[in-house]
Amino acid sequence: MEMQLVEVYIPNTRFESIYEKLKEFDSQSLWVSNESEDRKLVRILVSTKDVEDVLDYLEGVAGVVDGFETMLLPVRAYFSRDTVNKAGETEEEEKQEEEEKEALLLRASRHELINNVEKSSNITLNYTMMIILSAIVATVGFIKDSEAVVIGAMVIAPMIGPVIAMAFASILGDYLRLWRAFLASIFGVFMVLLISVALGYLLDVGLKTDQYWARTEVSVSDIFLGIASGAAGALAFLNRLSGNLVGVMVAVALLPPTVALGVSLGEGLWTNAFGAFILLTLNISSILLSAVIIFSIAGIRPVRWEEVQKANVSRPLSIVFIIIMLFVLALTILFGRGI
Repeated sequence: MEMQLVEVYIPNTRFESIYEKLKEFDSQSLWVSNESEDRKLVRILVSTKDVEDVLDYLEGVAGVVDGFETMLLPVRAYFSRDTVNKAGETEEEEKQEEEEKEALLLRASRHELINNVEKSSNITLNYTMMIILSAIVATVGFIKDSEAVVIGAMVIAPMIGPVIAMAFASILGDYLRLWRAFLASIFGVFMVLLISVALGYLLDVGLKTDQYWARTEVSVSDIFLGIASGAAGALAFLNRLSGNLVGVMVAVALLPPTVALGVSLGEGLWTNAFGAFILLTLNISSILLSAVIIFSIAGIRPVRWEEVQKANVSRPLSIVFIIIMLFVLALTILFGRGI
């Protein structure tokens, strides 16, 4: 069983009421120590699937109690007399637990995910350098018609974070985080365009490679690629998997068409640039739609009343807006092909 440790610093004046409430939660163990003359420290060891309920309660208390602090820590290993003895449970009980576990869409707590969103929404030097390097590598891969080089660019491209963060923020109705994630995503696309436009203009190689042309043609089937990419990225985000594991799949939908757009603009190939732009827009919309749906299924919800009201408006609006965009783009593709 995966477990996490919650540390809570509680002022003495409010300790009794809060402590009694904490004891009602399903926990593996509970410790109390005197941290200072004014506060006590409570440590609660809970399973990962229950930690969000504890954090939701503590989040509500933190808004009204001064000197109240909460931290969440990972637990790499834990055993005691009870857990050692419990290891001898019957195979039937173990099988039942596994079946119940497989039936759930497991994820990290909302609070942990919000922390990851904060990291993904920041425009840092590291983010900028990785974007620049991935753009250079992908452009060279187009010029050399090397699939291996293009895939290498996808591995290092950090384009998954901001787009997934946009979907997550829209589910919560957090417009500030949504705006920051949007800016980070636009910044990444702009940097890729800048590098690829410059290389396309300076090198003037007259791109006629399969890697390039494949990203200037768009079809309705690309919607399914974008949806699958977004779903994979959202599931990886929910389970705190390495970004590189799914980053390649998401980069398939984001990095190559952006590079193709930039190179086309640099060489003055306006028809190709339009095709790459439609493909990029289509993929971003598909990724956002699938990510929003995955987060909704996973039960991502705020807890405060005013945040719930925002989320109730933001969630359906996001889905409707993205679906309309996809419908318009699909019609553009179909009529553009003379259908």
